[in-house]
Amino acid sequence: MTTLVLASQSPARLQTLRNAGIQPTVIVSGVDESQLDGLAPRELALGLAQLKCRAVAELPGVPQDALVLGCDSVLELDAPGYENRPLGKPHTAEEATRRWEAMRGRSGVLVTGHAVIDTATGKEVSATAETTVHFADVTDAEIAAYVATGEPLHVAGAFTVDGLGGAFVTGIDGDHHNVVGVSLTLVRELVASLGYQWTDLWTPRPAD
Repeated sequence: MTTLVLASQSPARLQTLRNAGIQPTVIVSGVDESQLDGLAPRELALGLAQLKCRAVAELPGVPQDALVLGCDSVLELDAPGYENRPLGKPHTAEEATRRWEAMRGRSGVLVTGHAVIDTATGKEVSATAETTVHFADVTDAEIAAYVATGEPLHVAGAFTVDGLGGAFVTGIDGDHHNVVGVSLTLVRELVASLGYQWTDLWTPRPAD
């Protein structure tokens, strides 16, 4: 079995990997994300994924035969005032409300950057995955109730598909797991390009 280190504190990413048979070691990078401010959505998502991945790979105590995975997601929305702006976590209720007023009845592209480093060789591979998300034409009352839960304040794009926000997403075009935060298909391809099998990452199940 090959050890996977997840350079992210996202519970959704961790659960997605666990559901896929992997029990990663979680190490949070703690990098200053503001150093990449000003980048376009795709460049920012990829840049932050690489930044987090590299920071964790260089930490003492990280196994020398592990794969380190860094991810970061942003939403790109074609709406007045939001063109070409990477929308990450809104952090405040006021910003989450403004986002949803712009998002409702529209579609956006959820971009997730993925970076993987093989600590045995130092080789790094990276790429982005993109999924189009269609949002319901939610009411002001629904926006207020959703924002009041606190959920949209702490997730990229101010929404989830695997939580309370799922009812406000009418459909997606592309990889569902990417919207949750990590594209299993893309990670499999990146891992393969480093010479590993996806199944090498599976955690053996205990015998009955």
